[in-house]
Amino acid sequence: MPVINVDDLTDKDKAVMEVNQLKIEVKLERWLTSKCCEEIKDYIQAGVEEDTLVKGISEEKNPFKEKGGCVIC
Repeated sequence: MPVINVDDLTDKDKAVMEVNQLKIEVKLERWLTSKCCEEIKDYIQAGVEEDTLVKGISEEKNPFKEKGGCVIC
C-alpha cells in the first residue's frame, strides 16, 4: 500500500478520503459497552484456574527464581 502524504493532497482529495473512511465505519457493527464488559468478565473468569497472573507461578516452574544468594567478602 503506497504511503500518502496528506500535505500534498487537495482539500477535495482529503474530503473524498474522509467520506470513504466514514462509509467503511458506518458498516461496522456496534455493541453496547455494558454488554462487551460482561462478555470480557465472563471470559476472564472462565480461565481463572489456568491464569498464572491470578494464581502465580509454582516455585518449581519459575524460571526467574533466585538460584543462590550473593556473598560479599
